[in-house]
Amino acid sequence: METKKYVYWQDDEMWLGYLEEYPDYWTQAETEEELKENLIDIYKELTSGVIPKLKNI
Repeated sequence: METKKYVYWQDDEMWLGYLEEYPDYWTQAETEEELKENLIDIYKELTSGVIPKLKNI
């Protein structure tokens, strides 16, 4: 599996983060593990080719 970098932090009781390659697409979760799963899901959607005019860096 390809390794991707992501930025994440905890704000009060929520975890927030985004993929470095796609900084405009954030997600949040109640746990760090759930956040990682959300980031994987976002990556799959963003690289699927289904979303037109995708913005990345």
